[in-house]
Amino acid sequence: MKEIRAKFLDAKAFNSRIKSPDMEKKEKWVGYLIGPAGALLLNAVLASYLNVYYTDVLNLTTVWGGLFLMAFPIISKVIDAITNVIMGYIIDHTKTKQGKARPYLLLAAVLLPITGILLFTVPEFNETLEVIWVMLSYNLFYSLAFTIYNMSHNLMVPLSTRNSEQRGVLAVFNNIATIMISGIIVALIFPMLVLPQLGVVKEKWIAMAAILSILALPLTLLEYYHTKERVTEENADVTEENDITFKQQMKAVLTDRYMFCLLLYFFVYTIGSMLKNIALVYYCNYVLGTYNDGITQTMVSVIGGIPMGIGIFAVWPLAKKFGKRNLTAAGFVLYGLGSAICWMAPTNMVIVLVGQFIKNIGGLPCAYVFMALMADTYDHLEWKNGFRVDGAAMSIYSIITVAVGGICTGVFNILLSKTGYIAPSLVDGVTVAAQQPDAVKSMITFCFVGLEVITSVIVFVLLMFINVEKGLKEKQDEIAARREAKKSE
Repeated sequence: MKEIRAKFLDAKAFNSRIKSPDMEKKEKWVGYLIGPAGALLLNAVLASYLNVYYTDVLNLTTVWGGLFLMAFPIISKVIDAITNVIMGYIIDHTKTKQGKARPYLLLAAVLLPITGILLFTVPEFNETLEVIWVMLSYNLFYSLAFTIYNMSHNLMVPLSTRNSEQRGVLAVFNNIATIMISGIIVALIFPMLVLPQLGVVKEKWIAMAAILSILALPLTLLEYYHTKERVTEENADVTEENDITFKQQMKAVLTDRYMFCLLLYFFVYTIGSMLKNIALVYYCNYVLGTYNDGITQTMVSVIGGIPMGIGIFAVWPLAKKFGKRNLTAAGFVLYGLGSAICWMAPTNMVIVLVGQFIKNIGGLPCAYVFMALMADTYDHLEWKNGFRVDGAAMSIYSIITVAVGGICTGVFNILLSKTGYIAPSLVDGVTVAAQQPDAVKSMITFCFVGLEVITSVIVFVLLMFINVEKGLKEKQDEIAARREAKKSE
C-alpha cells in the first residue's frame, strides 16, 4: 500500500523543538497545555453557544417548521463521520520525519481560523442562501478543519511515549487545556461578561468569533512545534506494519473486548455530556435563572468547576495507586449521585450547586485519565495483533464524538421546537426573553441533569470489563523485544 509522504516536512524549519527521548517540561506546558488552548477554546465556545446563535440570533428555529435545525446537524455529522474514517486512514498511511499525525496540526492551524469565521458570517437577506451558508460553513469547520485537528491532536498522547507514567502526566496536562482553560473562559467569563454584551446583535457575535478563530492559529503552531511522536519514531525502521490494511486495523479494534467496551463507554458518556452541554445555557436562562443574567451560569460553572482545579493535583497519584479503571468507576458513582441531587430540585440554586460540586468530583478521573487508559489499550492491541491501530481507533473515537454531537443537537432542537420554545427578540436595541412553557423547562431540565443519572450507571457497568492495565508492562516489554528482533533481521 502506497504511503503518503511529504518531503517538504523534512526541512529543519518543521522540526519539533522537543529533542529528548523523555518527557520535557516545555512539552507539558507548551505542547499539551498552552498550544491546544486556541483550537479547544474555539471548539468549546461553538459547542456551548453556536446553537444559541442559530436559535436566538439567526432565529432558525422556525425554518422548515423546525425541521431544519433538527435535520442539518444530523446530516452534517454523517458527512463528518465519513471524513473521520478517511482521516484515520490517511494518518495510518502517512510517514514523514515529523510523524504520522503531528504534521496535520500544521494544516489545521490554517483551516481553523478561516472556517471558524465563516460559521458566523451568515447572510440573512434570503432564507435559501442562509440555509446553504449554514450547512456549508458548518461542514467546512467540523467535517474538514476540526476533524483534521481533532484526530491529530487526540493521537499526540498515545504516540508521545511508551512510558505509562509520563503518558499519564501528558494526558492530565492535555485535559487541563480542555477543562480549565476552555472551561474558565467559556463557562465563567462568557456568561458573566461576554454574553450580556453580545445579546442578539449579530455583528458582535461575528467579532467575537473572529477574535477566537484568529487566536487558534499561533497557538496550534505552538502545539505542533512542542510535541513529539516517540512511538512512531520507534517503528520508523519497521516496514511490515505498512502492509496492514485499514480493514484489518478496524477488525482488530472492533473485535477486542477492552477497546470495544472502552469505545462503548465513551459513546454512552458522550450522549449524556453532549446533551448537558447543549442544554446548559437554556437551563440557566429559563429554569434556574433569568436570560443572560450574568450570574446563574457563572455560579453553576464556578461551584461545579472547582473540583476540576483540585483534580489536577489529586487524580494522577490516585490513579497510580488504585488504577485508572478503578478510580474512574468509583468516580462515576459520585457522578450519578450529584446529577440525581440536581434533578430532585432543579430550580433550587443551593441544591443544584451542591449536586454539581459532587458530580464534578466524580467526573475528575474520566476527564483527566481517559486518554491515558485509551493509550494503554493501543499498546495492548499492538501486543495482541503485532501492529498499531492508532488512526483506525481514533477515527471511531472521533466518529462517536461528532455523530453523537450532531444527533444530540438535532434531537434537542426538535424538542425545543415541538415543546414550544420562544426565541428572544430585540426591542429598541434591548434583548427581551419570553417566558417559556413548562414543557420546554421540563425537557431542558432532563437534558441537563436527568439523563446523566442514567448514563453514569451504564458507564460504571462497562468499566468493570476494561481491565487493560493488568500485565501491561510485560506486554510493552514484549513489544520492545519484537521490535529489536525485527531490526536485527
